[in-house]
Amino acid sequence: MTRKLLLTLAIGLTPALLTTTACSASGPDTPVAAGAAKAAEDKTTTQPGWTFNATEVARFDEPWAMTFLPDGSLLVTEKRGRLQHYNVATGARHEITGGPKVAYGGQGGMGDVLLHPDFANNGWVYLSYAEEGSNDTRGAAVARAKLVLADDGSGELQNMQVIWRQEAKVSGRGHYGHRLAFGPDGKLWITSSERQKFDPAQDMSSNLGKLIRLNDDGSVPDDNPFAGQGGVAAQVWSLGHRNALGIAFDAQGRLWVHEMGPAGGDELNLIERGANYGYPIVSNGDHYDGRKIPDHSTRPEFNAPKITWNPVISPAGFLIYNGSLFPQWQGSGFIGGLSSQALVRVAFDGENAREAERFDMGARIREVEQGPDGAVWVLEDGKNAKLLKLTPKG
Repeated sequence: MTRKLLLTLAIGLTPALLTTTACSASGPDTPVAAGAAKAAEDKTTTQPGWTFNATEVARFDEPWAMTFLPDGSLLVTEKRGRLQHYNVATGARHEITGGPKVAYGGQGGMGDVLLHPDFANNGWVYLSYAEEGSNDTRGAAVARAKLVLADDGSGELQNMQVIWRQEAKVSGRGHYGHRLAFGPDGKLWITSSERQKFDPAQDMSSNLGKLIRLNDDGSVPDDNPFAGQGGVAAQVWSLGHRNALGIAFDAQGRLWVHEMGPAGGDELNLIERGANYGYPIVSNGDHYDGRKIPDHSTRPEFNAPKITWNPVISPAGFLIYNGSLFPQWQGSGFIGGLSSQALVRVAFDGENAREAERFDMGARIREVEQGPDGAVWVLEDGKNAKLLKLTPKG
């Protein structure tokens, strides 16, 4: 049986069956299983203030994003351009071939990875990344490809198609954004940051500094708010964004996006159709060179953030939790903190939000995901970065 077929069958399995299927044939009393349990115990830690244990599962080189496959294995992107397949049960990893050539450097490289909602049947995987342009320019792009895995976990991407690009490509190596999500409407959502160029976030002839909504093949939905304008404006759902590095839908279908502010003023925004979030005209932070930016309160025509962080947390990665392993966290948001070296829990109350808890992780946190069994998985940032599995204490 091919692994592709196994992935399809795994969709219908419970998390407990997935664990049983993925694990070694060794029983709980065998030396192999006992040794694995001891190794996991040796890498499990907790800290004062944590309500969880953290178990180191693996390490990766500059990881940026991860997503679980239906069989409980992981796809992990690394900034230098690698897409890794990691078997959580056995520890086996393979680099998936056939990916795009990336523009590595600064904040650029391989970015997000996302499965199509009907992945079990169509095999589509979506990747975001920075790509080179002409005359020392770069921009974000999104491609989709068929993921084909062999029985040993090795695999390749086939029939890769670039379905979206930032326009225009510009100089510099920062603020790509390119976080991906599929919404309840089946549409593909892309955060397109303003590439440290400020004004494009308000310019509808550019798709920089915008939240993008597309069909799964990259075409533009007819019901987008600016579809009638044509061009890249037709892709846009909202504008006035700076550097958006987290996107998630809550159980009611509301869309939340966080973004790094300038010097102060990191934001969590509730996204509304056709709304303008004001950057760089307004921000609750200021420019890094000390120039003041008027606060949101001075321009009520712009949508204001639901949370502002100052001092900043440098948000990266975003999960809205719906698992049962941590019942006290049902409906909470989790944001990785880079400069804050934290895992930040956000509590929602309808259309409002607040920071509820902050867990000191002692390392820059790049990505947060929910596992099949409801555990929370965390990727640290940088070289030799830890992949951590968070489970309840006790």
